[in-house]
This record gives sequence, structure tokens and C-alpha cells, in this order.
Amino acid sequence: MSGSKAGDGARRGRNGRAGSELAPDDPAALRSVAIVGPMAAGKTTLVEELLAAAGAITRAGSVAAGTTVTDHDPDARRQQRSVAPAVASLTHRDVKINLVDTPGCPDFLAEVRAGLRAADAVLFVVGTADAADGVAAPTSALLAECRRAGLPAMLVLSRLDHARADEAAALATCREVAAGSGEVLVPVTRTERGADGTITVRPLLAGDDPTADDPDGVDPDGLRRELVETLIEQSEDEALLESWIGGEPVALDALRADLATAVARRSLIPVAGVCAPDGAGMESLLDLVVDAVPPPTAHQPLPAHTPDGAGHAPVDPDPDGPLVAEVVHTGTDAQGSRVSLVRVFSGRLRPDTALTACCDPLRIPAPRDGSHDNDPTGAEARGSETVRVNRVYAPLGATLREVPWCVAGDVCALTRLGAVTTGDTLCAAEDPVGLDGWELPEALLPVAVTAADRSAQDAMARGLARLAATETTLRVERNEDTHQIVLWCTGEAHADVVLARLRASGASVEVTDVAVPERETVAGPATGLGRHVKQSGGHGQFAVCRIEIEPLPRGSGVEFVDKIVGGVIPRAYIPGVEKGVRAQLEAGVTPGRPVVDVRVTLVDGKAHSVDSSDQAFQTAGSLAIKEAVATAGTVVMERLYEVEVEVDDAQLGAVLGDLASRHGRVLGTEPGESGHTRVRAEVPEQALLRYPVDLRALTSGTASFTRRFSRYEPVASG
Repeated sequence: MSGSKAGDGARRGRNGRAGSELAPDDPAALRSVAIVGPMAAGKTTLVEELLAAAGAITRAGSVAAGTTVTDHDPDARRQQRSVAPAVASLTHRDVKINLVDTPGCPDFLAEVRAGLRAADAVLFVVGTADAADGVAAPTSALLAECRRAGLPAMLVLSRLDHARADEAAALATCREVAAGSGEVLVPVTRTERGADGTITVRPLLAGDDPTADDPDGVDPDGLRRELVETLIEQSEDEALLESWIGGEPVALDALRADLATAVARRSLIPVAGVCAPDGAGMESLLDLVVDAVPPPTAHQPLPAHTPDGAGHAPVDPDPDGPLVAEVVHTGTDAQGSRVSLVRVFSGRLRPDTALTACCDPLRIPAPRDGSHDNDPTGAEARGSETVRVNRVYAPLGATLREVPWCVAGDVCALTRLGAVTTGDTLCAAEDPVGLDGWELPEALLPVAVTAADRSAQDAMARGLARLAATETTLRVERNEDTHQIVLWCTGEAHADVVLARLRASGASVEVTDVAVPERETVAGPATGLGRHVKQSGGHGQFAVCRIEIEPLPRGSGVEFVDKIVGGVIPRAYIPGVEKGVRAQLEAGVTPGRPVVDVRVTLVDGKAHSVDSSDQAFQTAGSLAIKEAVATAGTVVMERLYEVEVEVDDAQLGAVLGDLASRHGRVLGTEPGESGHTRVRAEVPEQALLRYPVDLRALTSGTASFTRRFSRYEPVASG
């Protein structure tokens, strides 16, 4: 988040109408909606037009020109797509509406989930031209994501001006996706096209009696009647149904109330059309948000825990309760300082206040693949800490407008919170509590980086530390086997953003091929003689040892057996032999490939009363291992991972074939979520380096997978 602060607006806000608009004291005057949808659906453009329609900005910006409010991040402007959640608020009919713009690229699913966490409802945007051809797989995946969040939803059909726009076909395909969910999709607007191509969007719930007959032909397509019938069917007011059946007029307010009730219980999804270039439908959509989106006080209580991880009562959305807020996103401003987007769930957040920040222990990234994971950023696990909130801001993209408070249900921006980061809970010191975090997608695409030269190493370390604090899904690893710095990302677009931000921090880095750790074991038994004799005047060096080496079952490690008899090697020197043997096995006879799963038996040797030493026998042990391994021959072993793929049934065959091409061994399949199959397989690590990208391309982004280190096995041939 890069931007500026509007101090003058803040001063007006404390005493005048602007302040009540930006910081309402009553949650009933608040609505927070996440704008969700696939790439190129027009989400950011929709936000611009809504802001312009409400007078929050003078004119709508352009994604292509890089002038939009919510795509203020330099990487978003460079890629011409959202890469992080951004908040812009407006006021409509005395209600403050927080618009939370989210990315559509699958790489940034974590940011979509952050946006959903900050919201009370979803505006799901679908392009009419795209949906007319059938709802694409990424769209279905995002719709499922919104359902899992448990938020009420509204569907926005965008790009009505497109040459191929087909609103009816788009609605039909969206209804197919929703089939079986129990959700009824019904239009609440009508699109009219003039002879000159002008598009007008009119609300269907209008007039004194929306249920009246249609003698004047104002409802030629029957959309209004369909809406009224649907609302009355969904109504819990039996008297309303009787009145309608009896031909009596039904009040508009009653229908709007039934609409809000049905949306809140997630049995109905209103469908509204918009046309950004003409601004058509924006006023109707804002009315729909005010009338149909439930206020924050209707938000479900959130599971919570104490700072030490014990159980805690769920947090209710109570404006008069103790303060409980959560950091849903951490960005930076133009100066590189952290800016935290915060959703307040209970109480009121005020400036000049000392708070307790509780770190969610589940947020601490940990390796799930069995690798040697070393965090070179210096980040450490945190518990609770005291932070001070100096000022509270209402964000308009990058512009921060100072406000006197932020009440339960509202979203604000805070600065200078120290080490506080995404997922942390801010609460009153006298009642510390942590909210249970939301699930993050696992970063599974490795990118190896190295400093361009020795002088750039410090800058790279500093840049990685800053990135680790703001990039929720990024995992930074120093692999002890390969000695590489590996950035684990969620996909290529995420990796592009991470590398751009790392370089923008002043770090000169280069991307290198990811090295895959390998091991060796011996192909059979062998013997080896280590002879270290050196005499160059003065005290000499003398040590001779003979060993036998043999393979052991996988996973046995290294065994050292002492079978010296008769004292040919004094007992004091045998630990030196073992140390030399183990050190050489760890280093590998082939550089970079440790030798494992072997038994080494010390069977014979010689010593000198003057020239022998512990160090000499270490060297002899090392030499004996080299000879024995060379004689026995080696088997190269690679890391094998257990992979679990969740895939649409229609694409199961393609995934199974792809796994086979990667030398994968399918362990089994089982039914997953509706219409999906879960595949378990074992796959070599080398074949998984690009698997996140390849699987996404193969399945149009609908499949997901996890990986867990299993064991080392001989490298597959072919």
C-alpha cells in the first residue's frame, strides 16, 4: 500500500459531517463488501465507477492508465491487475460502504481470503461475454471459495457493453454452477438498450406496487414478476403470501425487507447488471448494497483463543464490547513504511491507545515438506506484545484519511505497528484474545535466488526480512543441503511480485536453477584401506585402518561397528576413525551427495607409538571410506514426496496421465468434495519443481495439491 495521508479531511471529520461519513458510530450505518471475481471481469473498474457515482472521486480512473484508486501498488500497475486487497470507502444514503477490491489471479488466493475476512458480504463480478460461453473453471473455484467463507453474496454481471454480451446466457450458466447449493439466483435489475446503443439499467423493485399487473408493458420479459414471486416464496410472512394471492398490493418496503432476509440467510443471490463506461447500474447497485447486505452486527461470532492458545469464548460483533480487531493485510506506503489494514470485530478502535497484539501461532510458517528449513530473514516466533495506535485512518486506496475512531464492523488503516503483521489480533490489554486465523494456501513453487555479488548479500538479507513481514504466503528457506536461498511462492505471478519487491528494496539478486538434494548408498559390500603416513622431519603422522562397508535398508542411516581385536588400534583412536568415517559419509564421496543407509565395520589397522594421533586416524577413516565406496559402487537416491491432488472428476484422467509422465506412483483415489476426486501419489522432487504451474495450466486452475516428504529412493531410470 503506497500512498498519502489526508490530514485536513481528518480535522473536518472530528467535528463535521465528513467525520460521521468516514467514521460512523453505529454499525447499522456500515456495509463492508468484498469485490471478488476472475481476472478481467472488471472488478477494479466497478470499484472506480461506484466511487465516482457516490462522489468519493471526481472521475473514474483506468486500469490500463494506472490511475485507479485500488490498484495503487506499483506491481499492480505494472501487471495491470490487482495483487493485494485494497479498501476504498464511499457514502450512499448516509451509509458508509467499504469496498474491498481483491485480485482475480489464482496466485493471490490468500489475498482474496483476506478480503473476505474483512467483509460482511460478497459482490461477485462475472463478465457477461465470458460467462455466456460457460462459467470458466477459475470462476467456479472462486464461487466455491466464497461459499466456504459463509458470507451472503450478490452477483454482478459486468461489461454489458461488450459486443458479445449476453446477459441471459450468463445468468443461465451461473445458475448451473449454483445448482444444488440451495441458492436461488434472481435478477433485480433490467438492462435496456436504446437505438443509439445507450445502455440503461433499471431496478425491478420500484413503483408504488411492484406486484401490479403489467398493462403498460413495462415488464415485457417478466423479470419483475419473477423477482416478486421469488421474494414472496422466500418470505417468512404468510400474510404477505395471502395478500399477493388475493390480488392485494404488496408494499415495496416489505419486499425489500424480504430480499434482505433471504440474502442474509444465503438462500437468495440477487443478480444486478452494470455497464462501467456508461455508469449504468451503479446507483441501483449501491441501493442494493444498502438494502440487502446485512449490517456488521449480523456477522457470525468468530472463534477465538487466549494468547497462550487456550480456549476463549467466541467474539460477538458488539460495538460496546471489548476491542477485538484483526490485521487482514500488511502493505507498505511510498516511503516503505508498513501500513496495516484492520477489520474491527468488537468495540471501538481509537487513536492514542495502547493495545495488546496477539500473534496467531498457526501463522508462523513452517516447512511441511521435510526439508532442512532455515529462515535467513532472522524472523522469530512472536507471542503477545504491546503496541501503540497513534492515528486511525479511513483508506481510499492509497490515500489515508484520519478519523476519530473505527467501530465494530468498520475497516481502517493503521501505521507504525512495529512487528505486527497479517493475522495478528489487536485487543484491549485487560482482555487479551486472539482470533482463530483463516487458512492460507501453501506456497509450493520454489524460486532460488542469489546475491549478484558479495556486496549485495546484506541488502538481500534486509530485503528478505521486509518481504517476510508483509508477504503472508511467502516462505523463505535456506536449504542446508544445497546452500541455496529458496523463495517458496504460490505461482509465477506471485514470484514476479516477490522478485520485483525484493529488487525495489535495493537488493541486486539473480534467479538460479533450484538444486534438488540427492543422496547415495553403496550398491553392495566392499572393503577399504585408509593409510595416512607422513614423515617430513619432526613429529610424523601414522594411521592405518581397514573397514568393511555394506548397504542397509532405506532409512537406517549410518551404523559404525568396532571389531578391532588385539589392540592393533588403541581404544583412544577408534573414536577418531568413527569421526573421520562419518564426516566423509556426510560430505559424500561425490560432492554434494551424502552417503546414507550403510554399516561401516572397523576390522583392522595399525598404529605407531609416537606418530599416531586422533587427527591421523580421522584422516585414515576418511580415506578408507573413499576407497570402499568407490569399490562398492553407488546408487543415487532422490527425495520422494507423497502428493495429494484434489481434481475435478472431468479432469481426473489428465492428472493421472501427467503424474505417470513424472514417474509418479499412484497410491489410490477417493471421492473428494462434490464432483472432485482426491488422488494420492508418490512423485520425485525434481518432477515437482514446476508442478504448481503445470497443474494449474492442465486443469485451468481448478486443481490443488499438497506435498509431504516421504523418503529417499533410487533415481528412476528413463
